[in-house]
Amino acid sequence: MGDEVVTEKKRECIIAVRVRGTISAPREVRETLQMLNLKRNNYAVLIDNRPSFIGMLKTAQNFVTWGEPSKEVVKMLVKEKGRLIGDKKLTDDYVKKFGYNSLDDLIEEIFNCKVEYWKLPNIKPYFRLHPPKKGFKGKIKKPYNVGGELGYRGREIDNLVKRML
Repeated sequence: MGDEVVTEKKRECIIAVRVRGTISAPREVRETLQMLNLKRNNYAVLIDNRPSFIGMLKTAQNFVTWGEPSKEVVKMLVKEKGRLIGDKKLTDDYVKKFGYNSLDDLIEEIFNCKVEYWKLPNIKPYFRLHPPKKGFKGKIKKPYNVGGELGYRGREIDNLVKRML
């Protein structure tokens, strides 16, 4: 029985979007949102699925929605809404300082969780999104699986983020 194989769960990219304000939220939830850099409504962050992040999302599940995006959505998000400090757009010149050939190479690394977007120097660790076009489809006080907008939504996060770009 000594040769048990420990299978490591593959790291996947996750987009988390803050949906609700925190006026009457418990202190723990407000602190968790602060740690995730979700300081305002309609802010999004790119993280991976390590247990500590999943635990933080579950703590704040009544205020955020999250899921696994497609590579296309990550690319659109970083190119359109990725910002350097000083509100300048991300450029190939900035990326070349860190040994990447182009912005697309960096996006590939981010999507495959080889690089953590929020740890890149001189970069804003969040994305400022618009409210979704044609509004949220459900209530923002109910979980996604019962017709609301909150909590885990898997691949369906793509539709929401596309409407918010």
